[in-house]
Amino acid sequence: MAGLYIHIPFCKSRCIYCGFYSSTMLPLRERYVDALCREMELRSQFPPSSYGESKLKTVYLGGGTPSLLTREQLQKLFLYINKVYGMEECGEVTIECNPDDVTDDFVDTLRLLPVNRVSMGAQTFSNERLRFLHRRHNAHQVSEAVERLRKGGIGNISIDLMFGFPQQSLQEWQQDIRQAIDLGVEHISAYSLMYEEETELYRLREKGLHEYAPVSDELAQQMFETLTNLLTENGFEHYEISNFARLQQNGTSWRSRHNSSYWQGIPYIGIGAAAHSYDIHTRSWNVSDINAYIAAIENNTLPSEQEVLDDQTRYNDLITTAMRTREGICLQQLSEPFKSYLLKAANRSIQQGLLQIDNHQLHLTRKGIFISDDIMSDLIYL
Repeated sequence: MAGLYIHIPFCKSRCIYCGFYSSTMLPLRERYVDALCREMELRSQFPPSSYGESKLKTVYLGGGTPSLLTREQLQKLFLYINKVYGMEECGEVTIECNPDDVTDDFVDTLRLLPVNRVSMGAQTFSNERLRFLHRRHNAHQVSEAVERLRKGGIGNISIDLMFGFPQQSLQEWQQDIRQAIDLGVEHISAYSLMYEEETELYRLREKGLHEYAPVSDELAQQMFETLTNLLTENGFEHYEISNFARLQQNGTSWRSRHNSSYWQGIPYIGIGAAAHSYDIHTRSWNVSDINAYIAAIENNTLPSEQEVLDDQTRYNDLITTAMRTREGICLQQLSEPFKSYLLKAANRSIQQGLLQIDNHQLHLTRKGIFISDDIMSDLIYL
């Protein structure tokens, strides 16, 4: 499954928690889209076949806020995707959006595109907490957006939720989860509020302000357990640490095919400022500067760096990706030195009931998921 990721870094304003590369320079959108199209042409000598497949299987427009692009800009982007890579075998085409961007006009635009999946940043159904995050939308706009998307023919909707707000109670978090379930969406991603360096939220916490203090580890764990319990009780499959997909009647689920390729170590192509690419043997990344990115592409130069991956790096990548999934790591696919190392390193966690082996698959247990970062650090090959 060769996947294509396109980074759209534009935001009308910055949320205080976001550590992703973004830009509020909206007047650059036209030049940036032209640069994206040109980068695809420059990379055309590296077709999806060099990433394991002859055709793209998934496309993902992430950000930033892709829904800030105009109809004409989105149409041009998909025209070039199809022209350069071909979309005949694309089973999943996702676009991220903000709830307040889902207008009737935006839905009409989606009808003209091959988009069949929408990922929407809801975060919370509390207007107070949305203001805390500096989000643009209000809680009511989330349900309005879902309704508009359904009427527009989008049958696969994912929403993001966030928990662990300062002074947030377990009951308030339960209410958020139930409101998300009631929307009837196919997929829910849920993340603990993170205080990443270089973000406004981190700087405010460092000032010692009480209203920005994180919740206790004990409460955060209770919130995660509540999330898992409520979603699994209501027909969702917990298939990755932060991701839940609604089960279908035929036994399959609405897993994100594109994101699953990351966790399974399947190659992908990244286009745009700060985008990453991976082809098993190498990993590359574009410059995280929109002006430098555009300037390089307009000069017919790829603004990227690359590293060649050795066996140890590929093993460590496997630990930090596949171990996040419900299935975990297939021990039979590891070479003997790394298999022996992994089993030895995992032994203590297995004894503590944090890891488990089933049919040659080493995976996190329910108990181990919440402290997965600590477990995975113990499995890294040093």
